[in-house]
Amino acid sequence: MKKSLFSVLNTINKAVLPKLSNKDPNKLTKIQKGILAYRYFVLVNSLD
Repeated sequence: MKKSLFSVLNTINKAVLPKLSNKDPNKLTKIQKGILAYRYFVLVNSLD
């Protein structure tokens, strides 16, 4: 159940949240860093 929930969240993240992989992490704002961390957290949990 946990994996399916995170899989759905990951699909929503891909559609809604901006992609920040092409930008330098040192130049991101705090909000952008938070979004990046959230996307990473959801991705890692959906792969387990």
